[in-house]
Formats: sequence, structure tokens, C-alpha cells
Amino acid sequence: MNSRFPMVFSVTSGKGGVGKTNISVNLAYTLAQSGKNVVLLDADLGLANVDVLLGMAPKYNIFHLFQEDMTLDKVMLDTPYGFRILPASSGVSDMVNLDKGQKLDLLDAMDALEDEIDYLIVDTGAGINDNVLYFNLAVQERLVVLTPEPTSLTDAYALIKVLKMYHGVERFRVLVNMVKDQKTAKDVYIKLANACDHFLDGVSLDLVGFIPFDKNVRNSVVAQIPFCHGEPDTPASRALVQAAKLVNGWKPTTATDGNIKFFWKKLLFQEQSVA
Repeated sequence: MNSRFPMVFSVTSGKGGVGKTNISVNLAYTLAQSGKNVVLLDADLGLANVDVLLGMAPKYNIFHLFQEDMTLDKVMLDTPYGFRILPASSGVSDMVNLDKGQKLDLLDAMDALEDEIDYLIVDTGAGINDNVLYFNLAVQERLVVLTPEPTSLTDAYALIKVLKMYHGVERFRVLVNMVKDQKTAKDVYIKLANACDHFLDGVSLDLVGFIPFDKNVRNSVVAQIPFCHGEPDTPASRALVQAAKLVNGWKPTTATDGNIKFFWKKLLFQEQSVA
């Protein structure tokens, strides 16, 4: 059993195409390589591609748990890289329509996971639709991924604005991806921070790091392996490892907030929270 409660955090973005899922996969890999027990939940509904990046073909997702004789062990897949994935590529959009018994069944299934793992990483979809908001409201920390593109910056701000103004979320972590240098990354972060300071009182942004543009990343994507595994000595991999070290230092503010069952409870019982 863990000496502390697991950390549950999302990797999210306001815009697609910023490398969010690739960051999720490589954070899972790097944390697992540091000795942590990690599960990556694919919550990018309808466009789920964690399995694609890993060259895997999941047969089940979490909603198969409602079938007779289905267990969490059958749904969750081991990867060759030391972490597991929990597919959720279909059915999650119907989460608010589950009856009470189904919700309790799912909570019970997740109970077994709680004592096993150190991190649950939630790879959300992009944008501000209901499913993205659901997952971002249920986690302990939110890592917002963006690039130097103006549209990425604008959409990241939009996501933060909705979560702050309508749901009271005030703390965000930021990672700037595919930048040419550190100065560019800091300029992007400062622009986002200035916009939040000016228009969103109380929002706190913490720069976790930046990942430089690296052609080797594409080679690993084509090969369907984490770039930190396939190209461990490249600039992108070294930067990702540094970011993972900061993530490894995150602590739940309370035991309850970091609790896996609490994550699912918030997710499954907040039907009105994104209305």
C-alpha cells in the first residue's frame, strides 16, 4: 500500500495538435522509469489515440466493466514501457446517464486501483466541451499544454477562463511544447500569465517547463514508441525528463483530493457541474 495517496492529474489543452497525448505518454513513461506505478487514462473521447501512439489495440474500455465477469485487470493494458493504460474511447459521453447502481459498481472497481498506483494521468480531449471539463474538474492538478502559435495561446486561455469563471478552478500548471528555445517558451508563458492576471483574478499559473521542437519526436511517433524511450538523448527527451521531475514533486493538497476513488466520485456524481 502507498505511504501517501496517489496523485491524479490531467494533461489538457485548449487546442488540438499541440502534442498533448504525446506529452501524456512520455510523462507516464518517464515517471514509470523513476520507479513509480503509473496508469494513463485515455479520456480523449471520440479521438482517443494513446493506443495508436503505443502501437496497441485495446479490446475493452472502462464501460465494459458493467458486463458480467469483466474485471479491471481485463480492461487495463500493460505496455512494454512500465506503465498501464486504461482505455475509455467510447461510452464515457454517456457517463451522466448511468444509473446509481452502475456508478457504484464503477467506484468499487476503481477501489482496487487506488492502493496500487502512484499516479493516474488523465489525457483529456482538447477544447472546452463537457467531457473535457468533467475530467479537468475531477483531477487534483491540471497541466495545460500549448505551443507558440497564437491560436494555441488563445484557446489555452479560453479553457482556463471557463474552468475559473464557471467552476472556480484557480491553479494550473503550464508546459510549452514545440518551441525553438527557452526565451520563446518564457514569452508564451508570460503572455498567458499576463492575460490571466488582467482578466481572471486569482488564477495561479506555474511553468513546469518547455519541450523544444525536435525532429526525433516525429520519428518516435511514426515508430509508435515514446520518444523518451526511442530517442532518450535528444533535446525533447531531456526537457521532458526535467518536467517529469517537477511533476514528481507534486503533492495532493489533502488526502481526499488525491484519492483515486474521490476522482471517480467527483467525475460520476457532478451531473450539474458543467451545465
